[in-house]
Amino acid sequence: MKVLVFSDSHRSLSGMYFAIETHHPDQVIHLGDLMEDAQEVACAYPRLPFCMVPGNCDGWTTEPPKKQILLAGKRILLSHGHLWGVKKGPYAAIADARASNADLLLYGHTHQAVLRTLEDGLILLNPGASRSTYGLIELTHSSIDCCILPQE
Repeated sequence: MKVLVFSDSHRSLSGMYFAIETHHPDQVIHLGDLMEDAQEVACAYPRLPFCMVPGNCDGWTTEPPKKQILLAGKRILLSHGHLWGVKKGPYAAIADARASNADLLLYGHTHQAVLRTLEDGLILLNPGASRSTYGLIELTHSSIDCCILPQE
């Protein structure tokens, strides 16, 4: 299963369209700021599943700020990151992911791409700001392969 991860698009949509056309994903995840960007792109690909959470710039919404999803048997915790205070470090996000027994933690907000695997196997992915970078995840029932790619 191929998953594209975007965050902090802030009305920069061309990179999301390019990445979708390049990789032909099975799923797209948008980590907020601005959720309406993901909604607009989703309308162009009605058969492609989109999962999104709001960020600090998304205003009032009924969409939950944090979600736990299951893809290819892997537990994924995702949120924009502002509620975890990730600009000061990912510590609260990591604690929440561990408490949720997540395999993969996805967050944004900092506009800085991060890809780390912790000693307990938890993978952290922040795709950075979508105008410059995005995340690509390849999931199987036995593995999680992640990378951060530059926008063209």
